[in-house]
Amino acid sequence: MLKERTAISNKIDRFKKLWADLEENQILLDLAVEESDADALDEVAQQSGELDILIDQLSLDLLLDGAEDPKNAIMSINAGAGGTEAQDWAEMLFRMYSRWIERRGFKFEMIDFQPGDEAGIKSVTFTAGGDNAFGYLKSEVGVHRLVRISPFNASGKRHTSFASVFVYPELDAEIVVDVDDKDLRIDVFRASGAGGQHVNKTSSAVRITHLPTGIVVQCQQEKSQHRNKDLAMKVLKARLYQVERKKQDDKMQELHDSKEDIAWGSQIRSYVLHPYQMVKDHRINLDVGNVNDVLDGGIDPFIEGVLLAKK
Repeated sequence: MLKERTAISNKIDRFKKLWADLEENQILLDLAVEESDADALDEVAQQSGELDILIDQLSLDLLLDGAEDPKNAIMSINAGAGGTEAQDWAEMLFRMYSRWIERRGFKFEMIDFQPGDEAGIKSVTFTAGGDNAFGYLKSEVGVHRLVRISPFNASGKRHTSFASVFVYPELDAEIVVDVDDKDLRIDVFRASGAGGQHVNKTSSAVRITHLPTGIVVQCQQEKSQHRNKDLAMKVLKARLYQVERKKQDDKMQELHDSKEDIAWGSQIRSYVLHPYQMVKDHRINLDVGNVNDVLDGGIDPFIEGVLLAKK
């Protein structure tokens, strides 16, 4: 409750400051017009542009009124069928979201990383920490499709790859999810992939299976088995919380669909690199031509478009 009150108070303070800045800018505009001051008019125009950006940001934040929207986000990316092609595409998406987190000034924390067989990644799970992180990223849930000339095929044929994205809210410390130890199977194993000799010599990786639901999570990022277990439990509790939310709130349905449903029936966006360059969001019919910027984290137009469409 304290976090919610603080978030609301911050929005009110931002609105009050923005209103005061708008009034001040209007006064400066009136004086500049009255005195025919070209320099002052240029200054007013610059300030107006900056205020427009602040208005857009505040308007977007006001759309995020869900109970989980202010929370940090736990994001998972999984390569689809297709081996190296799909695994390379999953890594491209991972970089895109990492860059978005960096652009936003959010905090990134790795939870689990499964490297691909030859290139790319099979799956990755990480946390985006910051105000309204889940509210923004929840619209990214679904299948992302890539069309390009394959860099792994000498014949230069066009190839289509798929990867799925899942997003869950990170639970606050005050939210308690009871998990009975007898409902868990905990396996430890040697971590694979990058990480140095330590990774291969000790059984520090942890896999937790929640027997009643069949949910499986794992973590091998840390050197400490205890730390890996803590991170895996955090993800498990977040997912169990989502399951309960599904039972109570049909509006959150898209966030709680099983991975099988999402992987095969929820294509949300296509990234076309050949024969033309375009990123198209199929939910809101939005096309963006600057593919390089999108893949470098410039996904805000899609996030904003989806949020506006749902209001």
